[in-house]
Amino acid sequence: MQNERKGIIASIGAYFLWGLFPLYWKVIQHVSSEEILASRVIWSFILTLIFVLILKQGRTLMSDFKELWHNKKAFWSLFFAAYLVSMNWFIYIWAVNHDHIVQTSLGYYMNPIISVLLGIIFLKERLSKSQISAFSLAAIGVVILFVSYGQIPWVAISLALTFGIYGLLKKQIVIDATRGLVIETMFILPIAIIYYVYLYFQGNMSFLHVDMKTNLFLIGTGIVTAIPLILFATGAQNIPLYLVGFIQYIAPTMTLILGVIVYHESFGGTELVSFSFIWLALIIFSISTIAEVRKSHRIHQEDETFENLNRINN
Repeated sequence: MQNERKGIIASIGAYFLWGLFPLYWKVIQHVSSEEILASRVIWSFILTLIFVLILKQGRTLMSDFKELWHNKKAFWSLFFAAYLVSMNWFIYIWAVNHDHIVQTSLGYYMNPIISVLLGIIFLKERLSKSQISAFSLAAIGVVILFVSYGQIPWVAISLALTFGIYGLLKKQIVIDATRGLVIETMFILPIAIIYYVYLYFQGNMSFLHVDMKTNLFLIGTGIVTAIPLILFATGAQNIPLYLVGFIQYIAPTMTLILGVIVYHESFGGTELVSFSFIWLALIIFSISTIAEVRKSHRIHQEDETFENLNRINN
């Protein structure tokens, strides 16, 4: 019970911090999205590496990397996952700083359903009738936005797809979240450093060239990346996955509220109808997932009871 309480608090903390991200990126919106991303990669690598070393997990980190190197499929999966999550970060930062916060919220609401669709395509998983209904409702919501805007809501779809595929790749790799982040950011680190060198010679670098506040917030990109991820890893280890699934809606809900109330982005009748379809899809999806988890748990308990009775009788 103590571990479950710890897991719930950690998970809520992670998604609460993720929900506040728009406030953070808005403070440094005078910095280009590309430089913010490069800074986030560099400082995430530095700070998570320091954290791993403080925990005296340096040797374990080296062992993780060696195991990955010998398992080429896992190595390249993590490599591509690193670039996918970087793309996700960039789209999110760009969207927030170009007044598309509501679309980022839509993207992360869509993410669980996109993940299920990817599971069907690549892992040959099957959908229940209720999950098919949920996916259909979510698709209707996206189509409504598409027709209303006259263009595809590419920010939302790109965020959902990049994070969904990232999760699909990560699902096939068993590695600690914090050490995994060190290795992921290490893969992107050379590109980030090269980009910073390019900015320096072009005279367009904001870091160390604007003010102390900008410098601190750019360094802080590493902290705001690492802390929620560590909290998320703690939560995921101590509570059931379906509970994590419920808690994850804290972030897009907070983002939606910030976009509409704080930054006055458009959210009229069309958006309300579209989001309502997606919210209904998520309710159906969540209820069906919980029912399946409970059914699986009950069957597992019955099997254990049957095995124990057999042992007693024998």
